Formats: sequence, C-alpha cells, structure tokens
Amino acid sequence: TADANVCLYPEVAGTLCSWLERQFGMACIRMVPIGIGATVAFLREVHSVLDLELPAELEPGADGVCEAERRSRLPWYSRSVDSTYLTGKRVFVFGDATHAIAAARIASRELGFQVVGLGSYSREQAREVRAAAAELGLEALISDDYLAVEAAIAEAAPELVLGTQMERHSAKRLGIPCAVISTPLHVQDVPARYAPQMGWEGANVIFDSWVHPLMMGLEEHLIGMFRHDFEFVDGHRSHLGDGAPVAAPAEASPAPAMAAAAGVGLSWSPEGEAELAKIPFFVRGKVRKNTETYARERGLAVIDSEALYEAKAHFSR
Repeated sequence: TADANVCLYPEVAGTLCSWLERQFGMACIRMVPIGIGATVAFLREVHSVLDLELPAELEPGADGVCEAERRSRLPWYSRSVDSTYLTGKRVFVFGDATHAIAAARIASRELGFQVVGLGSYSREQAREVRAAAAELGLEALISDDYLAVEAAIAEAAPELVLGTQMERHSAKRLGIPCAVISTPLHVQDVPARYAPQMGWEGANVIFDSWVHPLMMGLEEHLIGMFRHDFEFVDGHRSHLGDGAPVAAPAEASPAPAMAAAAGVGLSWSPEGEAELAKIPFFVRGKVRKNTETYARERGLAVIDSEALYEAKAHFSR
C-alpha cells in the first residue's frame, strides 16, 4: 500500500482520497502545487506527512524566501522594476474551483494584481471558493450561467480576465485581455510543447500565459493612443540616424487663442496623477506631454482622470 496519496485535482480525486483515508487510514497530501507559494507548501506537506527531514532549501531565508523558490523566474520578475507597471492591475478570476482559487492566490500574492472578482461553476467546491473570496474581501460568484459571469465581468471592469473558454469569448466582446486557466477550453489552449501548470516550471508557464495577454492589451492601447506620433508609426527615422537630418519646416505662429491657452498654468489632480502612474513608465512621459498639450489647447487649468481619458480618445481618433 502507498504511504500517502497526492490529491492534485480535488474535483476528480478528492472523494476517492477521502474514502481511502477513512477506510484504510492512508494519509493524503491535499495542497495543490500551482504557484510558487503553493509549491513550497506542497513540498513541506510531503515531508511532514511522510515524516521526512525538511531540506535546507525549503527553509525560509532572511528575506522570507527559501532557496528552492529561486528555481522559478516568477519571484525574480515580481521583485524587478519591470513588474511595477502591472502592480495593482484589476483581474477577474473564474473557472473550476482548483484553478480559480490557485489563480486568485497567485494574482494577489505573487504578481501584485488586485483581484476584483472570483467565482466558479464547481458547486461541489463552493465552500472553498467562498472562503478564498472572503480572504480577498469579495463575494464569490457560483454559477454555471456564462451570461451571469459576463455581466459580473462587465460590472467589475477588470483589466485582465483569467477564466475558461467561455470567459475568453465574453472578454473579447468586452474588449478585455483574457488567459484561459481552466476547462472548458479550446485546443489552442493545449500547447504541443512541454507546458506544465504545477511546480517551479509551472509558475514560469503561468506567468507567460497571464502577463503576455495583458501586455498585448496595453500595447494595443498605447499604439492606438499614439499612432500619429513618429515614434509609433511604421517607417519612422531611426534614432541612430540614416543620413543628414531633414530640416523641419518652420512652424506657423500660434493663433491668439492658442497662445493664451499655452500660457495657462497647468496642474495635475491627485486622481489624475494616480491614473497616470498606471501607465508603463517607458511611455508615461509622452502620455503626460500629450495630455498637457490637449489640456492647454482647451484652456484647462487642472488635469484630472477625465481629462486624461479625453486626451486618449482625442489622440486615438
């Protein structure tokens, strides 16, 4: 007989593992190793259940991170400066209970996202999903009605959806990036390459699967906002130079109204600055410049979030 059973997918194996535990006293390891923290907890549970000595690499270091965690690149990225423009991004999570709970934990604890919605169609595990949602200050959505889920997504207004193939369709209709984390799924969500979801390498795969759709959404947003800017137009001159620079034509004197507007002092409201801070740092300066140009042209004295979005709409036309 086995010394212990590993329950990696409670929706399928949970009942059997519980029965074996009751009937034969077989221990069960129930932590699902999806994400960095859960993988560490899983390995520690294995050693505890089997009464094994915990290796040094699973002991927390001075910074609270155990050496084993460094096998994945997700923690490194989460602590890097490049991750800051993803911090606080709003994410809606829906799927089977196992993957939805794991996704919410990774999003909130390991990637710094703000989970604004959590739900599942797994009514049998509704209690666990509700408990996970309560930890995030949310009320879980337990439903198998995809239209109800779509309505909840629209109301939450997330910047990224983590869900099933149905949520991908809903997110597409709502214009929101989406990554599929759970069945039901499409063949395109099952890569031919080695792409685990659990353990150290699974954390790398999850990072790629989640962050890339969000970044592509940001890129499309920025390209739309600045498509008339020479730096974003195909065929623009290289910053390295390709010959003698062409002299720029003399600019006409601004109209009196424009000149007066240009002299108006501008200030950013705290709300406007907060929205500006959400924009990736590598284009934040250009967003500020374009928004201030827009504000001066309209004689605005204070730039708030509404003015920022109006400028975005203006430059996207």
